[in-house]
Amino acid sequence: MPITLTLKNIPDEVYERLKLSAATHRRSMNSEAIVRLEAALQANRLAPAERLARARALRTALPTGKFRAATIDAMKREGRP
Repeated sequence: MPITLTLKNIPDEVYERLKLSAATHRRSMNSEAIVRLEAALQANRLAPAERLARARALRTALPTGKFRAATIDAMKREGRP
């Protein structure tokens, strides 16, 4: 059974960032908060060695040469996420 959680004294800046993130992902504030909490709490479950292994596996799966530092920097300058 789902449990209700009430948060108090949320800093204005945190609230506004959560609100913007929810709008960006087309979620309610409640759904965005749940997704963010799940992501933050699950991230701690992986050991550093496992994280590195996953990152290396992802890197080897990428097409060669497509994601070089210069390409990523150019995309950032264009305003892409």
